[in-house]
Amino acid sequence: MSLQLIQGGWTGIVILAVVLLCPAASARLPSSWSVRGIGGGGALYNPVFNPSNSAEMYAGCDMGELFHSTDTGHTWQIEHFGAIQGGNHVGVQFTSDPQVRYSVNYENDGMTPVKTSDGGVSWSALPGDPTYGSCWEMAVDPNTTTNLIVVDYMRLYYSSNGGASFALRYTSTMSGGAYIAGAFWDLPNVYVGTNAGLLVSTDGGSTFNLQPYTGLPSGQGLLSFAGAKQGGKIRFFGVAADTANIYVGIWGSDYWNIAKGIYTTSGQVVQRSSGRVPDTGIMESMSPRPSAFTWTQKQKGIQIGTDFPFFVAMARNDTSIAYIAGSGSAGAPTVFKTTTTGDTWTQTFLAASNQNIYTGWCGSGGDRGWGYAECAMGFTVAADNPDLLAFSDYGFVHLSTDGGQNWRQCYVTDATQNPKGSNIVPGRYYEGVGLENTSCWDVLWLDEDSVFVGFSDINGIRSTDGGTRWAFIPNLTLNSVYRLVEHPQTGVLYAAISSVHDLYQSTFLTDARIDGGNGNVKFSTNRGASWSTLHNFAKPVIWIELDPNRPNRMYAAVVNHSNGQGGIWVTNDLQNGASSNWTQCTAPPRTEGHPFNIRALRDGTLLASYSGRRDAGGAFTASSGVFSSTDSGQTWQDRSDAGMRYWTMDLVVDPYDNLQNTWYGCVFSGWGGPPNDLGGLYRTTNRGSNWTRINDLDRVGSCTVSPRDSSEMYLTTEVDGLWYSENLRSPSPTFSLVDAYPFRHPERVFYSPYDTSALWVTSFGAGLRVGSTSVGIGGRHRAGYRHAGVLAFRQGRDIVFEYLVPGSRVMVRDVTGRLVQKSGRVISTAWRWNVDAVPNGVYCYSVASPDGTHELGKTAVLKPN
Repeated sequence: MSLQLIQGGWTGIVILAVVLLCPAASARLPSSWSVRGIGGGGALYNPVFNPSNSAEMYAGCDMGELFHSTDTGHTWQIEHFGAIQGGNHVGVQFTSDPQVRYSVNYENDGMTPVKTSDGGVSWSALPGDPTYGSCWEMAVDPNTTTNLIVVDYMRLYYSSNGGASFALRYTSTMSGGAYIAGAFWDLPNVYVGTNAGLLVSTDGGSTFNLQPYTGLPSGQGLLSFAGAKQGGKIRFFGVAADTANIYVGIWGSDYWNIAKGIYTTSGQVVQRSSGRVPDTGIMESMSPRPSAFTWTQKQKGIQIGTDFPFFVAMARNDTSIAYIAGSGSAGAPTVFKTTTTGDTWTQTFLAASNQNIYTGWCGSGGDRGWGYAECAMGFTVAADNPDLLAFSDYGFVHLSTDGGQNWRQCYVTDATQNPKGSNIVPGRYYEGVGLENTSCWDVLWLDEDSVFVGFSDINGIRSTDGGTRWAFIPNLTLNSVYRLVEHPQTGVLYAAISSVHDLYQSTFLTDARIDGGNGNVKFSTNRGASWSTLHNFAKPVIWIELDPNRPNRMYAAVVNHSNGQGGIWVTNDLQNGASSNWTQCTAPPRTEGHPFNIRALRDGTLLASYSGRRDAGGAFTASSGVFSSTDSGQTWQDRSDAGMRYWTMDLVVDPYDNLQNTWYGCVFSGWGGPPNDLGGLYRTTNRGSNWTRINDLDRVGSCTVSPRDSSEMYLTTEVDGLWYSENLRSPSPTFSLVDAYPFRHPERVFYSPYDTSALWVTSFGAGLRVGSTSVGIGGRHRAGYRHAGVLAFRQGRDIVFEYLVPGSRVMVRDVTGRLVQKSGRVISTAWRWNVDAVPNGVYCYSVASPDGTHELGKTAVLKPN
């Protein structure tokens, strides 16, 4: 440490400047994660209430989450991906024991039937699974813990011992497979609605017989089926459709003109002689025997062809009330209700002017209209309460507790939702409640409070309170915002925009999925209040990068193969805004128009990663890798390891290497032969002349070195979660799973430049999460732009930070972490901190440079009494 006395103008004050920066902080992983975001945005499936506790709910998502609420949708968490992963066909199903539940685990894109005996804490595969991990349909007896049905597409199997073993009970001859429209259990009778007829068992599942749907036109079956029993009488409802259009795995999005009618039937009850159903232990004496059912069309109030019903649902104990959910010609979700056993139906979800709906950001007049939600993708009524119902759609869950008289959204807080009965005012700020199910790509801080985040599906959002409440970034109309950048000198914001979501994920690698897309670069000169087009490439743009040496130069990664327009583009007159001129750089060797990351180094070297491409036959081409240019993209050198030639993802430059010779290449394994088993994290210390594979997880997407400690790194994976190393500088670093992070596919890791204890993690499908490491400002000096430390000037009463890079921001906190002072964006190379009102003590500072590096240190102020 050095001690300096300030002379003149402030007699007697002593400022202790700690030139030696903070010692290394001990590694601490986040023990919990908070969800940040605007709520909703992606399709959700199979909502369900716990019949033993109606406040408990589940909903699934095809991005892998199984959402769980214990307060009727006011807040949500996701189940840990290591326990169970959600999907879009089968949800959680309850039994007579609140602790015993069944579902399907969609881990690794499988469909494994599973069971929990501890209320969902842990799940295990059914030992007798006859589908071998391909369970398309499931129906569970809610009155026992042992009886269930599973379908492997063509065959239906029955278990009476909790899945220990199964017996084949039905093989479909329909092209659409053994489709289950719904099931009603009333042992010894079991009723299963199918596309081919009503499958009925009268002996506890030992045998099933297929009854035709008497009353339905020839060639029709049931798309959806529900039943109830009250006063000894059973009633069923069904949505009929042409059997040719019904198939195992159909979604609610196939609603358009699929329904042909609404039908109901009531079963007759006769008493059977006493005895036991074989292998069930259930007495027969009080159980009804079904006679042949005759179905009657009852749809008054529903206009088939204008209304598009899809799902029917009932409480199990009320035969007079039923609901039907779907969509309509107006493109909004619909929920019809009958209280007269189907004689008349009325619309309950009154979307026009949000008449009876407490909305979030989606609805009439909102940032997104009802066309975003569009249709029911799942629907449920509480088993014992016909007034409690919910549906999921293309973005959200909506719920009613009074039989459809009123509805409320379940994705933002009550405090930020909109009142019913009026149009939404667009541009409002919302706080999500954990139902985050969209892909998140990038985070940009303008200051401690102003945060911008790029997404797919919902474009982008911004916060003005540090990430609690969010509004949509205006004027960004295409699907995805992949990259956000602030110019360090002018403060202008830039965004890379694409109409194609999920670029370079496993389902978006082919020309057919990408090359028809659109894209551009947007810019804002008023801190994101409004945006204009900088340049319209008419092709997806996935990355933009500023040149640290030339303030008017920007690079863009444009994605396209078939038209030859994909590659790295550059402008040298960025200051001209929409009039800027762009030219395409020469393509690096082997590449095929799939650029990804661009890194402009301080010595003028340009780096680029190119990601995977699959040809028309589905094979990966050897067109991926890492490339460098020393002449601004006119010529390129292939710096790829052999393992990078098929599916390289992020390219990261080590922020502690002043010469920027150390790079990390993140690689996915492909399939089909040569691309197999290449995934992991690769490191070079000589600019790509040689690489070492330092981690071999199958698909590593990105990595981030801690600004606190050069030995700490986080890496992200496609399906294996978030990983951490505290010995990065070892020749063979070890990585361990961050078990508290619950989602399978984190995308990128960001440290807040204003609070390095906050770890912001984006994801492919679960939005944004923030974990606190409980370690505030600290850590070793982070190499990058040089800051000389604290200087004491002779005049004045200030501590002056010199040798700042223009565009840097400085924050000062006390030792408790409380913010004491912060700069704005510093235009010059120095910032002055007046300490007149500052008490004696030690203070931590952080300096965030515009290239993303951070300087951390301490200073002390000592003043005589």
